[in-house]
This record gives sequence, structure tokens and C-alpha cells, in this order.
Amino acid sequence: MKKIVVINGPNLNFLGIREKSVYGQKNYKDLVKMIEHKAQEKQVAIDVYQSNHEGHIIDRIQQCYEDQVDAIIINPGAYTHYSYAIRDAIASVNIKTIEVHISNIYEREPFRHVSVIKPVCCKQIYGKGLEGYLLAIDDAMCL
Repeated sequence: MKKIVVINGPNLNFLGIREKSVYGQKNYKDLVKMIEHKAQEKQVAIDVYQSNHEGHIIDRIQQCYEDQVDAIIINPGAYTHYSYAIRDAIASVNIKTIEVHISNIYEREPFRHVSVIKPVCCKQIYGKGLEGYLLAIDDAMCL
């Protein structure tokens, strides 16, 4: 059975609370339920993790190496644009990684157009809302 880890960065725990016009009405628990349902449908082991702390996210990425995870799906939140530490952690574990963003980062503020994470990921999904995570699971099954 494939093992996938979904890692969510800062403020994702505030889905349904923050900027509903950008991120929608569903809350973080709704997202986790959607992901778990999709994983069950695809018969894949999945772990969903969220942290507002860069070091904790790096620790979780490194734990994926120890756990021999098949794929990582990551929404680094604002760390997307400047965390070379997260970028380096992804590169170091050599696990296929898909970057996900709920909103279309290329239609937002100019600083959001740059992802330092993208070059170490095999795919980037953006602007698909919470469904982007489900698409990423489908893609991860093919890796």
C-alpha cells in the first residue's frame, strides 16, 4: 500500500475563518475529511499534518524519509515564497513531492508568484480550491 503524507503550512488550520473569498467556506476539518475519504477510495495510507512553524514542517519532511513515504503533498502556505530551508528539506529526502495551493497564486499579489519550493517538486497544483489536494492524491498514485 502506498504511503502519502500531506503537509500543510501556516494558517491552513484557519480555513473557513480567514479570507473566505479566497479560500472558501470549508474549514480545516472538512479538508482533512475530504483527503481521508479520497485516500480510502484509492486504498492509500495517508497522514495529514499541519504546522505554523517552519522547523516542525522540516522535521515532518525529514520523518517522511525515515518512514519510507512514497509521496509528499505540501501546501507550504507563505513559506512557499521564501523558505529555502523547506525547499532544501524536500530536495534532501528525494521523495516525489507535489506542491498544492488552494488559490491561484499567479493571479494574486506579485510576491505570491514566486515559489522557491516549485523547483524541487514534480508538480504544482494551484487555483483548484480544496479539490487540488484530491487531484494531487490522484497524481501521487501515478508516481
